Amino acid sequence: MKFPSATVAASLVCLIIAPVFAAQTTPSAAPAATVPVPATKRVACLATTQSLKGQDRRDQLQLCMAQARVDCLKQAIDQKIVGEARKDFIKTCAGSSDGTAQR
Repeated sequence: MKFPSATVAASLVCLIIAPVFAAQTTPSAAPAATVPVPATKRVACLATTQSLKGQDRRDQLQLCMAQARVDCLKQAIDQKIVGEARKDFIKTCAGSSDGTAQR
């Protein structure tokens, strides 16, 4: 499965830029351990796979969402969020309402 280099580059740029924009929209008076903007990572994954079709799109979307969940887990660990709160944080952070990838 080969992807055009532009698609890969766009994917990386979106994954790098999206958190920066989310951080800029956070009010300065808010505490450092606030929950990120919901669905940001999911929307970024959908945007980066938009040019793909069929199984390639599903595969890349699953990989992107899995990476988003890993990133959210790392963030929860850094913020020392545990138990049910961690589970809810990861769902909200990654942007999946039920905690699953895609169909």
